[in-house]
Amino acid sequence: MEKPIVKLVIKDLITGDEAKETLTLTETKINLLENKVNLKDSVIVSLETKIGNFESIMDNRSKQLSLSEELSKRLQADLKKQKLRTKLMGGAGILVAVGVAILVK
Repeated sequence: MEKPIVKLVIKDLITGDEAKETLTLTETKINLLENKVNLKDSVIVSLETKIGNFESIMDNRSKQLSLSEELSKRLQADLKKQKLRTKLMGGAGILVAVGVAILVK
């Protein structure tokens, strides 16, 4: 073989080896990027699940608060009724006592 052809063959071999190394590094980089994307996707799914859970918790808390307010209003209304009954019964007790006192005299 002639020297220029040998030089060209050696140059091609070196270029081919560099291309193989570059290809290997590129494939490794692509695999790493795919792994990162998968990790980010799993983190996003996890966070979306947490958001859904927090929204469910907030909804339940709102329902509990509404129920608590309703029960509080009912309790206040019942308390007013009971106070009125107590006043009426207290007044009736006084009337009975006065009536008995009048009858006794």
